[in-house]
Amino acid sequence: MKNIFLVFILLTNTFIFSQQNAYYQQKVEYKMNIDVDVKNYQYKGNQAIVYTNNSPDTLKVFYFHLYWNAFQPNSMMDQKLQTLGKKADSRMITNNGESRIHLLKDNEIGYQKILSLKQEDIPLKYTEEETILKVELAKPILPNTQTTFEMTWEAQVPLQIRRSGRNNSEGIDLTMTQWYPKVAEYDYEGWHTFDYIAREFQGVFGNFDVKINIDKNYILGAGGVLQNPDDVKGYTPIAKPKIKNKKILWHFKAENIHDFAWAADPDYTIDSIKVPEGPLVYLVYQKSENTKYWEDAKPKIVEYYQIMKENFGAYPYPVYSFIQGGDGGMEYGMCSMILGNSNSLQNLCGLMFHEGSHSWFQQIIASNESMRAWMDEGFTSYAENLVMSKIFPESVKNLPNPHYKTVNTYINFTKSGQEEAMGLLADHFKTNSAYSVAAYIKGELFLIQLGYIVGEQNLSKIMKEYFETWKFKHPTDRDFIHIAQKVSQMDLKWYWNYMTTTTRQIDYSIKAVTPYEENSTQITLENLGDFPMPVDLYVSYTDGTQEIYTIPLNMMHNTKKQEFSIPMKLLPYWKWTQKEYTFNLPFSMDKIKSMMIDATQRLGDANYQNNIYPKK
Repeated sequence: MKNIFLVFILLTNTFIFSQQNAYYQQKVEYKMNIDVDVKNYQYKGNQAIVYTNNSPDTLKVFYFHLYWNAFQPNSMMDQKLQTLGKKADSRMITNNGESRIHLLKDNEIGYQKILSLKQEDIPLKYTEEETILKVELAKPILPNTQTTFEMTWEAQVPLQIRRSGRNNSEGIDLTMTQWYPKVAEYDYEGWHTFDYIAREFQGVFGNFDVKINIDKNYILGAGGVLQNPDDVKGYTPIAKPKIKNKKILWHFKAENIHDFAWAADPDYTIDSIKVPEGPLVYLVYQKSENTKYWEDAKPKIVEYYQIMKENFGAYPYPVYSFIQGGDGGMEYGMCSMILGNSNSLQNLCGLMFHEGSHSWFQQIIASNESMRAWMDEGFTSYAENLVMSKIFPESVKNLPNPHYKTVNTYINFTKSGQEEAMGLLADHFKTNSAYSVAAYIKGELFLIQLGYIVGEQNLSKIMKEYFETWKFKHPTDRDFIHIAQKVSQMDLKWYWNYMTTTTRQIDYSIKAVTPYEENSTQITLENLGDFPMPVDLYVSYTDGTQEIYTIPLNMMHNTKKQEFSIPMKLLPYWKWTQKEYTFNLPFSMDKIKSMMIDATQRLGDANYQNNIYPKK
């Protein structure tokens, strides 16, 4: 009996301790010196790193990312492309479906070769595991202590294939992203040592102090604050570039971010816009007829930052740069790389606003895209479409909601048979299409449907509180749902589980509309799908009036309040085990003009044709 009691005490103490572990995150400070050989697309680098272990764990090994090692024949990224063939990202394969990486020559591959690595002046043993560097520490890093690393390395910039690289399709010489040996993240889920297969990234918040020595003809754009604008080209009219050995030294600093990127080209122009009570925004691009809309985008960018502040929270950093480069659009700390040639202002702004919105949902709220890509891509897409509907209202004219196209895209894709659960690790989807829909489309749908469940007013409160609570941190979907439940006072775990772990579909229908006694009509609704949801039935009467009958799901244990100017009437819960639901309207059938389940079309219903009465 005494032994049982001791076991109980130990288990209880363990449980209490686990509940008392406070949130923590690591911190890193980089100080880099880079010397670039633009002729051979190579550079040499050294960095001093101060790493703070704020975890309760003693770290006995350490990891870095070496992303550019993926751009070599027979790398894991190359193997994945060969497996996918024509189902792979079209940018990374030839017209015949052959991996472009597999065709790289020695002077076209990417690499990051570590020349030396020390911990507090002690040489370290390390192993290169392709895009991961595993390090045996000279001394363990104890909880709440710091250690320092000194590293030298050399690298070759790969031919532009994915995100990083040289000589992109628009003639930008150097897109320097994922370009340095980067400290891997460690948190309560352990070390995040995902191989680089083509998807995105996670990083440790910290500070960057970066000096780049490069050919005197080049102009740089970067995600940081330029420390010596008068000594370099392009940023001030009074600049007198300091040239030494035919090179110019560029010095950038950035605080409290988790990645640093830059690009360089001799033909860049630097423009800027100051957002009132917001950042100084740089436009770094090649001026030409193909980029004529960049100038027109300036007032739209100001409006963009104001709308984002109003709906999600204020951008907190002093600067942001939209930089022409890369292979499409990709976000980094205080900057994004985007293809700059555009055939319309709206298309250019759409790309800018998507990548810019990643600042909120990948850089400031730094969710882990390798594990939960939908929390960034989907939330970012939601913000993009919200902003675009306000800046370009004609783009959503006559649509039932600003996100209608996303809902419709999702419904159509479910019929392809390729859908996979959005909770999969980002690199592990069978097709590029399945990943894109899970991350971008279904991730956005997660918020669209959440607004349908809790009400748009509550969703707005949720997004603002999420930002304020988790900015400069690394939340998971559990953290988001916690806030959503707190704000809405609803149980939402069922929704979270169905959306992230299944590919089940929603399909509600109006099964029957029949007379019931005098001056009454009986409505029978049916759940034909396998994903339970609350139901809003919109009723239009022949006298021109409208009502919304809201049927909450029993698992919610609460219901939303009235969202719109149309009067809302609350009906009893629909049990999730129940396939049909019947109620009566206090009107005869001849008074009813039409009815529709989810007239706002936020539900993501697989078949809207059976949502309508009378049938068309």
